[in-house]
This record gives sequence, structure tokens and C-alpha cells, in this order.
Amino acid sequence: MTGARARAVAALVLAATLVQLVVGTFGGLQQFEGKGFGYRLVAYPVLMLALPAFWWWRARTTSRDDVPWGAFALIMAPFLIDVTGNTLDLYDTVDHWDNLNHFVNWMLLLAGIGLLLVRLDVRPTWLLVLGITGIGAILAVLWEVGEYWTFIRRGVELDGAYEDTLSDEVLGTAGAFVGALLVAWKHRGDA
Repeated sequence: MTGARARAVAALVLAATLVQLVVGTFGGLQQFEGKGFGYRLVAYPVLMLALPAFWWWRARTTSRDDVPWGAFALIMAPFLIDVTGNTLDLYDTVDHWDNLNHFVNWMLLLAGIGLLLVRLDVRPTWLLVLGITGIGAILAVLWEVGEYWTFIRRGVELDGAYEDTLSDEVLGTAGAFVGALLVAWKHRGDA
């Protein structure tokens, strides 16, 4: 994907996420009740823009032609998928949507992060895979802490939260591992 196209995809993902976050926060629709959309309206844009902002800050004295928009789009995509799942009420109507979501979203997120790590020329390849997977495992734990803090501890989902948290962490780590393998495979072809 070309730089301009990847930049357009990242911008579209960000815009679609923001629109749904505003609707979820202020729209008064039932599927958004008790799901922490006020927190998400603040946190998701910050999380989606943190790495691009850091990249911009680091590259402010050099050429900006080498911005990894494809990696940024992959990092942003899970936030769009999560919000869209709530907009379409998939978490409450599709069995195992949450599980599939954790696996796929972590695969995309860590593939994007992995594409950034590849630029650091991490060798050997197994170390790159281990690093990406480890970052994914840590992020999965932090995500679950965030879910608990924002809507589980005071919400209707407290029953069964322990089992769901464990499965989400395992599926997130497994998705990160698959994302790491995809990055390693692509990196091998580029090397």
C-alpha cells in the first residue's frame, strides 16, 4: 500500500471511530449503556494517535516521507472494530464475538507495532517474535485492567468477569503471537 493510500486509510479509520464514539457517548442508544463510552471517547483517540504523534515528534528534524502509515492504520483498526462491534450490538447478539474480537484485534495491533519494531532491525527473528508477543501479552493485561476499571467493576458484567478476563488475555496473547509470525514472515521476505 502506498504512503498516500495508507495515510488515507488511517485517517478514515480514525474518523469512523470518532463518529461512532460520539454517537455511543451522546446518542442514548441501549447497546452503549454501561460500556464506558465516555471513557472511550477520551482514551481511544489518545491511544490511536499516541504512536503517530511520537513518530512525528521524533522525525520533526528529518524527512517525513518515511512515515509508516500502514503500521499506524493496523494499530488504529482494533479501536474501530471494537466500537463498530458495539454500534452493531455484536457483543450482546453474536456468541463468541468478544473472543474473536480479542484475538483478531491483538493480531492487528501487534502486527502494526511489529512493523514499527522491524525498523529497529531486531535480530534474530525469534527475538522479534518473542518481543512482539511479549508486548502483546503486557498490553492484553493492561487492557483488561482498563476494562475492569471503566465498566466491569460497577456494571452488569461483573458475574463471570474473571473467566472472561483470563480468556481475553490468552486470546490477546495468541493474536499477538500470530501477528508477530506475520511480521516475521513479511520481514523475512523483505530481508
